[in-house]
Amino acid sequence: MKKLIVLISAVCMMAGSAHAGCGKKVTNTGTLTKYDAAKKTIVVKEGDKMVSLRLTPQSKVDGIKGMLNKKVTVTSEHKKVDSVKPAAS
Repeated sequence: MKKLIVLISAVCMMAGSAHAGCGKKVTNTGTLTKYDAAKKTIVVKEGDKMVSLRLTPQSKVDGIKGMLNKKVTVTSEHKKVDSVKPAAS
C-alpha cells in the first residue's frame, strides 16, 4: 500500500512540474517595424536581425500603434509577447 501511495504522489508531482512553463523571459530591444492586428504579430528589428513575435490576450501592449517605427523593449516567453514598452534612452 505504501508503494502505491508513493507512486501516485510521484506521478502527480511530475505532472504538475511538466505543466508549468520554463519561465525563461527574453527581452528584445529594437525598432518596432511591423504590427499586424489581424494576425496578432509584431516584428522588432534588433540590429540586422528581425524578430517576429505573437501577441496574446494577456499581452500588455497599450498604445502599440503609436510605438510603430520607434525603439521599444519587448519582453516575451516562447515568442509570445508579455509586454511592449518604449525603450529607455
